Amino acid sequence: MKTQVAIIGGGPAGLLLSQLLNRSGISTVVLERKSRDYVLSRIRAGVLEWGTVEMLREAGAGDRMNRDGIVHDGCLFSSSERMVRVDFKESCGRQVMVYGQTEVTRDLYDAQDAIGATVLHDVSDVVLNDLDSDAPYVTYTVDGVAQRLECDYVAGCDGFHGVSRPSIPADVRQEYEKVYPFGWLGVLSNTPPAAEELIYANHPRGFALASMRNATLSRYYIQVDLADKVEDWSDDAFWAELKRRLPPSVAETMVTGPSIEKSIAPLRSFVSEPMRWGRLFLCGDAAHIVPPTGAKGLNLAASDVHYLVAAMKKAYLGGDLSGLETYSADALSRVWQAMRFSWSMTTMLHRFPDQNAFEQRMQDSELAYLETSEARRLVLAENYTGLPF
Repeated sequence: MKTQVAIIGGGPAGLLLSQLLNRSGISTVVLERKSRDYVLSRIRAGVLEWGTVEMLREAGAGDRMNRDGIVHDGCLFSSSERMVRVDFKESCGRQVMVYGQTEVTRDLYDAQDAIGATVLHDVSDVVLNDLDSDAPYVTYTVDGVAQRLECDYVAGCDGFHGVSRPSIPADVRQEYEKVYPFGWLGVLSNTPPAAEELIYANHPRGFALASMRNATLSRYYIQVDLADKVEDWSDDAFWAELKRRLPPSVAETMVTGPSIEKSIAPLRSFVSEPMRWGRLFLCGDAAHIVPPTGAKGLNLAASDVHYLVAAMKKAYLGGDLSGLETYSADALSRVWQAMRFSWSMTTMLHRFPDQNAFEQRMQDSELAYLETSEARRLVLAENYTGLPF
């Protein structure tokens, strides 16, 4: 089999890349190691920057999002002393869309089906070959049969544990990582949201986040120790702890109920450079991981896709390879800005081991500054809603 761009990974990054390339007349084949049902069962964040919203619309995958997504003009930050609202629209003229990553992936699958794109599932033994040549190819196994896919370029969209990043020689890669000493315990419940906008809570007992998927489906998180297990937290224990950390006015009126999904995610910041080697281009979690504070993971993947699609179109439609040459630098410039924002949000809102009284007062002062400074709210709003491509 032969194609122009072989895409490794059928999550939102790979599907969005495939959709936009195919709509530009550039052929793709997507190889995904899991089943479609498995991919659609993964629970992920659901706050979309407006640039991501526009990309989904451009891809022909925005109709359901336009109908069911919830546009937010701002969000709330709370501590034991105050609750501060940052109005995105007032500060920087932009908004965000609350729409779950699972729904984004479902819409992209439907869009791929509609144009007859090739997406192969349950693929194993994937090996990327001759990436530093003019004729790369991918070998893999599907239904027990070894296959070969010849291509012009390979896009690695297969996540942190995929085969793409390790295919770049170790002496070429430079990796940067910070592992945080806590995790997030997340609960999904069929309950109305605690508030109309997201609440990020800094509390002496630890961080909490009140989020949502729609008018009847809520997503909540609390900071927990890395040693904790899901089994340690009954629903009653989770709700009690969440209420302790949220503002009393919110906790008193929120509706609780049985969890329909519960999981613990560790937090890390990770970047691998470069994002291009030979004919291989990394996108999304294959190249970088951000803590969920600030909701940048899916949005950064979409940002990478934006740069790669622009570069591929210049190459195939205009014979200009300059975008491919600068892809890594272009993508990484935005990646590091998002890393800085996610790191600053995580530092401002969480309790760290051995955190002393001075450091606690610094967090309190940061929230107080957010409350009183229009300039500080502008900086946060610009970053939260998404820096320009």
